[in-house]
Amino acid sequence: MISVRVKVTNTGDTYAGREVVQVYYSAPQGAVEKPYQELAAYAKTKELAPGESEELTISYPVETMASYDMAKAAYVLEAGTYYVRVGVHSRATKVEAAISLDETAVTTVLSNRLALDCELEEISAKGVTPYSYESEEEEKAAAVQLAIVAAEIETKTVVYEEENPQIAANASETKITMDDVMAGKATLDELVGQLTVAEMAELCVGTSRDIMGMGGAEVIGNASAVCPGAAGDSTSLMIDDRNIRNMVLADGPAGLRLSKHFMADTQGNVIPGTSDAPIPGMELLMELMGGGAGQKPVIPDDAVDYYQYCTAIPIATLLAQTWDTEAIAECGDIAGEEMEELGVTLWLAPGMNIHRNPLCGRNFEYYSEDPLVAGMCAAADTLGVQKHAGVGTTIKHYALNNQEDNRMHTNAHVSERAAREIYLKGFEIAVRAAQPMSIMTSYNLVNGIHAANNKDTLTAIARNEWGFAGIVMTDWGTTGAIEMNPGAQFKYGSSSAAGCIKAGNDLTMPGSQADVDEIIASVGAAEGDVVCPITLGDLQACAKRMLSLIMQCSAYEGAVPYAAAKAGLEGFVKVER
Repeated sequence: MISVRVKVTNTGDTYAGREVVQVYYSAPQGAVEKPYQELAAYAKTKELAPGESEELTISYPVETMASYDMAKAAYVLEAGTYYVRVGVHSRATKVEAAISLDETAVTTVLSNRLALDCELEEISAKGVTPYSYESEEEEKAAAVQLAIVAAEIETKTVVYEEENPQIAANASETKITMDDVMAGKATLDELVGQLTVAEMAELCVGTSRDIMGMGGAEVIGNASAVCPGAAGDSTSLMIDDRNIRNMVLADGPAGLRLSKHFMADTQGNVIPGTSDAPIPGMELLMELMGGGAGQKPVIPDDAVDYYQYCTAIPIATLLAQTWDTEAIAECGDIAGEEMEELGVTLWLAPGMNIHRNPLCGRNFEYYSEDPLVAGMCAAADTLGVQKHAGVGTTIKHYALNNQEDNRMHTNAHVSERAAREIYLKGFEIAVRAAQPMSIMTSYNLVNGIHAANNKDTLTAIARNEWGFAGIVMTDWGTTGAIEMNPGAQFKYGSSSAAGCIKAGNDLTMPGSQADVDEIIASVGAAEGDVVCPITLGDLQACAKRMLSLIMQCSAYEGAVPYAAAKAGLEGFVKVER
């Protein structure tokens, strides 16, 4: 670990305040081109009265300073001098230490997974005079001199699982229930082995069977049968015979997005048409499209009014600007408590794509242009939510969702190194530090492959490299079951429901009968007969992950305890006071 001890003093004489301490490093130029400096860690002081001081020790792992070398398919620390810089922002840093590395060291051996689908001309600093300031060379000369021996740095090698083994069929006449598995009377594999292909397909597809509310009450963003205003549910078809409960998914990003009010009969059944739309203007839109929103519901005299008022928390960009992970965890705590109270399983937040262009229509949902800040914020938010039994976050949109215009039919071209060090890094930090229950894929393609159908990003990188243990779900309508622009022609089509299963995308949302039918038809099919042939093992792997999460949400057994997850967060940045 690299540790920096900083004393912060409020030099004013009138007002109390807090300060942010940011630690950067500058890596030596070698075979891999490096930026001027990169953020390694940060911390915020307590509130300091005039004249009051606080001493902070901010630490980060040595491996943080490694760069991805595409030629070696590995993260490497190149030999040379690493300068540690400290300041209150990126243009107010001072060199405090010079760390020399005797030889190049490999920290993690991976596999290149993001082959480009076109020629790409990347921006380079070659021939450009780097940023500097008047006292920089003097600071380097006066810096504390430290040394690291390459031979003492551990090299980790990732093992990839290329195929999903088939779970043996369970011919027992005794029907296994979720209760049996949770009580230890049967294994999860034994339960999966009893499920039919049709049952597993239903398990891996959301319950919406209506398109944009046409002819029914369901609309995008308001498709839950049990929690009005929630974005959707997983199947409830196996509750009666196996007690496999459904999960309720509610949108974000600034708190839960649910219907504020609805009505139910005395048996607790929601009366269709009585809940207000959680998306502003949706009722008018549905009426114009000929949907059922304009029809008056029949309300019995003994109907009961219910209210679901949720707390509005600040948008992600504002939260990130606080540099306060404890405050962000408190916001997650608020959302988690309301999820428990209102019966929501997964919150479709936080959004954490990298700010790359001010024209991106969802920037307010995302934290930062820096992957460390995005990852630490998402991890803190997740820790706050998942303190509560049986509820979790869904980090999104994975990955490279950098524009809203034509977001469902755009292809993001990116080099392996840029993807790993910038666009995927925040997701990696959130997964490793806080283990969110779910990841949501994005609409776009990544180097020619739909994000929801990309086995390299979903299975090889997220699961095999990072150790992600939850489920992956699609964004709403990515498979084309819901077409936002009927009749329009696009260069790229929609993703495939069977392709989601093959890639390790466990849940297709909001779901359609066409998605279910495609998955069923694709199991064991020959090349050319269907869009994407899949094996029974592929479907079983997704179904097992769905069941595992449902079981975790039901009993909260196997969840990452808060204390352990917090320790994971400190594995990236640790602050001692």
